[in-house]
Amino acid sequence: MGDVKPDTTLDCKGMNCPMPIIKTKKAIGQLTPGQVLLVEVTDAGSKSDIPALLRRTGDELVEMKESEGVFTFMIRKK
Repeated sequence: MGDVKPDTTLDCKGMNCPMPIIKTKKAIGQLTPGQVLLVEVTDAGSKSDIPALLRRTGDELVEMKESEGVFTFMIRKK
């Protein structure tokens, strides 16, 4: 994940839409500005859903990657 270290991690593996989005939105709400959230998801729909959520909230998608069916998102709270 480069040099960005997450302040907290959210494991949404095995969950189906809309739960990863609901849990991600709640977790972002608990961060202070500048903190980074690492989200791990297996639901392929999250690949488009999480970036769409961040466009609405204004938070930053620092990095997104996929490895062995797990999508990993690094999100920085605005």
